[in-house]
Amino acid sequence: MMFNWLSLVTGLFYIVLGIVVIIYKFFFTILEPAIAYALGAVLVIYGIFRIYRAVSKIKKSKDEE
Repeated sequence: MMFNWLSLVTGLFYIVLGIVVIIYKFFFTILEPAIAYALGAVLVIYGIFRIYRAVSKIKKSKDEE
């Protein structure tokens, strides 16, 4: 159960990191705008995926109780 909540926090972290990469165009080094937008979008999408997966597992575990 704790893993699901940790996955939620991790998903939020990825979304925030993606937004920061898009705004500042920086990820360990200065990025070209096209690369920053692409990397930021991938990070945001992955964060949304992790949150969706964690929420579905939390709902499934509550249904089993």
